[in-house]
Amino acid sequence: MEKIVSLAKRRGFIFPGSEIYGGLAGTWDYGPLGVLMKDNIKRAWWENIVGMRDEVFGVDAAILMNAKVWEASGHVTHFSDPMVDCKKCKLRYRADEILTGSPCVNCGVKDFTEAREFQMMFKTHAGPVENSSSAVYLRPETAQGIFTNFKNVIDTMHPTLPFGIAQIGKAFRNEITPGNFLFRSREFEQMELEYFVLPEDDDKWYQYWVKERLRWFLDLGISEANIRAREYANDELAHYSKATTDIEYRFPFSRDFKELEGIANRTDFDLKNHAGASGTELFHYDEGSKKRIVPYVIEPSVGVDRAVLAFLLDAYMEEEERTVLRLHPKLAPYKVAVFPLLANKPDLVDRAKNIYGMLKPSFSVAWDDIGNIGKRYRRQDEIGTPYCVTVDYETLEDGTATVRDRDSMKQERVPASNLTDYIEDKLKS
Repeated sequence: MEKIVSLAKRRGFIFPGSEIYGGLAGTWDYGPLGVLMKDNIKRAWWENIVGMRDEVFGVDAAILMNAKVWEASGHVTHFSDPMVDCKKCKLRYRADEILTGSPCVNCGVKDFTEAREFQMMFKTHAGPVENSSSAVYLRPETAQGIFTNFKNVIDTMHPTLPFGIAQIGKAFRNEITPGNFLFRSREFEQMELEYFVLPEDDDKWYQYWVKERLRWFLDLGISEANIRAREYANDELAHYSKATTDIEYRFPFSRDFKELEGIANRTDFDLKNHAGASGTELFHYDEGSKKRIVPYVIEPSVGVDRAVLAFLLDAYMEEEERTVLRLHPKLAPYKVAVFPLLANKPDLVDRAKNIYGMLKPSFSVAWDDIGNIGKRYRRQDEIGTPYCVTVDYETLEDGTATVRDRDSMKQERVPASNLTDYIEDKLKS
């Protein structure tokens, strides 16, 4: 973890939030490369969930919602963690982090308060007057914006069951003890799908989405040894869930696997609760049976930031002469880097700039002319760039450039005019 945190800051992936003011616990800022990688992960998810499916529709709901939403969903009552305080120094812990007989990490005392519930939603006020009628919450999940738009999607898109509504967006949780880099933070981004199905088909679709979501991570390069699907025991289930499976990753800060994504069978809990609380009927009318159906919903929900962390950790390799991020090409911030062999030779620089400009419309391309070629290769290896193109004197003579593969470090001469097609083919393979 220390090496990943160091690399992330040094190479412009992730910075501590508000760093020049000493930071703010549980917040992180994405740098130039982190923004690209994060966007690539979101694009890969959206392409898989929405782009490739005719029956899934996207929404982008507001972060601030009517407070009654969170009452109906059960968050006001149930969305809390038990906490304890050290009686001496007042440091606060999640109750599940304190083992019997454990001392406080701050002062060493073994005397804690009784556990009590801590509401994890951030509360604020909308409008010029701060009173109970103006209270609103920063959403702790994106799912409720999907459920409150269920009828709108039905009325505008006229789907048949099964169908899904997907959303990517920010969520906020007032975590008692944020930590482990991106794993547990107070501001994060979620990728959530609510997949509405006939109640009698719920188990079939639940099993389908567990397999589908595990496959997505494997297809994007996560090692099978580091990821697994674990189904919850009955006493672990949330109040809304009939069944839940976590896609878990072997994060290095824990002896055990930890949650990366959750797939839950939420039954008809949300639609029925919102229908009852709002007075709006939420159902799907089945033309075949001429019946109103309140569908069950299967929810795959993954944190973008945890996904970023898992992909970084899984790609990180230390080899004899280099450190390399073996990121899947779809996720790599840059697909290709272009170098002039010598940065002080105008003819080489001009030719390299031409190739850079030729490739840029098709790929995210890095320009690198700092240091010798060996250092540039190492730098691109460390940020996960799959291919490097070097322009040398042979390029000026015969029009070919050297293409180096990140993983094998093998080099090949390719006509400059063919580089776009060559790299496109390599990225697809």
